[in-house]
Amino acid sequence: MRNFAKRLMAYEASGNKSSTKTPEAFGVLDKLRSQLTTLMGNGGFRALLSRARTLANAEVPWLRTVLVKGDGTLEGLEELPTRLDPDELLEGRVVLLAQLLGLLVAFIGENLTLRMVREVWPKVPLNDLDFGKGAKNEKTK
Repeated sequence: MRNFAKRLMAYEASGNKSSTKTPEAFGVLDKLRSQLTTLMGNGGFRALLSRARTLANAEVPWLRTVLVKGDGTLEGLEELPTRLDPDELLEGRVVLLAQLLGLLVAFIGENLTLRMVREVWPKVPLNDLDFGKGAKNEKTK
């Protein structure tokens, strides 16, 4: 899942910026939010993102300062670039997105998750992903 998350973030950073006001660091989550709220509503997405954040907290303690608001947006992002090293920020983004993607695969399945991601990013290469190897959110060594 981490490789999947890194691929989406790299694609987004390569010039396919989100037009929303979410800080660039979490633009991928914002694009997924709009797609997922159609599928599960604001409450469903909020619950999913809150769970992903809770799971990610074990590896990325600074995520505890980021709150998931009622509409599924994140609060507390504005000061992160000044408080954190760019590598710390990147790691938190990767872990949070990987947890969210892992939960999606667990709840709606690999095929539907990939189809939904392709609707948001139709040109991202995803054919070589293999979700069957190891723990889906395990850190690669």
